[in-house]
Amino acid sequence: MITVSNLAIQFGKRILYQDVNMKFTNGNIYGIIGANGAGKSTLLKAISGELEPNKGRVEMGPGERLSVLSQDHFKYDEFTVLDTVLMGHTTMWKIMQERNELYSKADFSDEDGIKVAELEDKFAQMGGYTAENDAATLLSGLGIKEKLHGKLMGELSGKEKVRVMLAQALFGEPDNLLLDEPTNDLDLETVEWLEEYLGNFEHTVLVVSHDRHFLDQVCTHTVDIDYGKVTLFSGNYSFWYESSQLALRQAQNQKQKAEEKKKELEEFIRRFSANVAKSKQTTSRKKMLEKLNVEEIKPSTRKYPGIIFQMERDPGNQILEVKDLKATLEDGTVLFDKLNFTVEKGEKIVFLSHDPRAMTALFEIINGNAKPASGSYKWGVTITTAYLPLDNTSYFNTDMDMLTWLSQFGEGNDVYFKAFLGRMLFKDEDIQKKVNVLSGGEKMRCMIARMQLRNANCLILDTPTNHLDMESIQAFNNNLKLFKGNILFSSHDHEFINTVANRIIELTPNGSIDKLMTYEDYIHDDRVKELKEKLYNTAD
Repeated sequence: MITVSNLAIQFGKRILYQDVNMKFTNGNIYGIIGANGAGKSTLLKAISGELEPNKGRVEMGPGERLSVLSQDHFKYDEFTVLDTVLMGHTTMWKIMQERNELYSKADFSDEDGIKVAELEDKFAQMGGYTAENDAATLLSGLGIKEKLHGKLMGELSGKEKVRVMLAQALFGEPDNLLLDEPTNDLDLETVEWLEEYLGNFEHTVLVVSHDRHFLDQVCTHTVDIDYGKVTLFSGNYSFWYESSQLALRQAQNQKQKAEEKKKELEEFIRRFSANVAKSKQTTSRKKMLEKLNVEEIKPSTRKYPGIIFQMERDPGNQILEVKDLKATLEDGTVLFDKLNFTVEKGEKIVFLSHDPRAMTALFEIINGNAKPASGSYKWGVTITTAYLPLDNTSYFNTDMDMLTWLSQFGEGNDVYFKAFLGRMLFKDEDIQKKVNVLSGGEKMRCMIARMQLRNANCLILDTPTNHLDMESIQAFNNNLKLFKGNILFSSHDHEFINTVANRIIELTPNGSIDKLMTYEDYIHDDRVKELKEKLYNTAD
């Protein structure tokens, strides 16, 4: 349990929030949401003790242990992977070190023996004798194979380190767990493993994430940072989003009577509660809406970008045909082989693979930026494409300002291009910024503005939610659901895939799987699971 009392955080003259009073209780998972810069990660740092608040205090239950997902991926480079995870339980780790030092003494005395016995007792009570096995199980669940467990952290890739640090935070089932963006660099299968793990976690969890599906699956409550306040709601992200949108519509309809508003909100809550009760989500076992006050629901102050893709012309009957396509890396590694598919009108296809480089290779090939190892592809004559690449670095190696940069990609005057930048929430002073100093999120919004200029009838999107905040992801997602043309994309965002895709193609080094179904159906289809196992195992 974590109790926050009269907390206030201020940087210079800027007050993030003040008078924060709330209790985070055992058995619940709290998703912390808010616009970029609202102070989500800052709140976690204040609770963990990394940041000293200007006012107030944070307390935990007597004897409770706190674990935090570390963001320092180089701190443990001199330690083995397994030891790094064990170090997540600091008390146990200290006992292990002290015990080992005593055992290694050449002049082991009776006093040392008594001390060792005390340490052994404490060690056993903490589950020390199964610690290495527990740590190895966590690592395996997070996709770190056993052959890596004895390696030094410094030998691992950045993505592997992220998973080890997550295992470290989870190790030993801490009483209170703080997770800042835990799904970053995890593939969809590992995220699903983490959802299940947290669904069975009986302690207190606070999590910051841009992954809406993850928040929906695991969170029992939502902590919204808005209006300069920190407000606690029962329910997951979808409940917060839908209720805030309903409140916004009500606020815009000034003529609606107060009693009618309340009735509409209460009906919404009833419908949402029924959906939760019927769902298979881990949150269904929690009382999500037990103490909701309808008067607390307010429209969000967050701004959502205007992401609107329009087609200049409708596509014809021939979209894209791919025949026997194969892609390899320079070292000969096969990314995919024997790839055959034809895109039909209205199809929105998500491409999956255990190796994300496979999707990037496919998109680069069909955009004419790379050559396949073998095979061919052919676009229909009526098709125009707009491509959002995974790596956009080359587009921003210039000191052009934002307005000049965007004007390269279309025809029109400054007013015309300013309108597209304005849709993406860039203000007048923003558009004078040099594009080579933009943040990752700002670059992505520029790339999306560039795509909108093309009025294409086929969108090609390589992991489009990278670097975007929750509001941009939501706006992007909403528009793609309505887009009448074709979409070919890859993503790590479960909600994005499930609400946009109507066809799944999985790329493997030994063929592909091609299914007309939703992503939810795909991941739970036993025949698909058998086929995947066969294809990937054959490839190995």
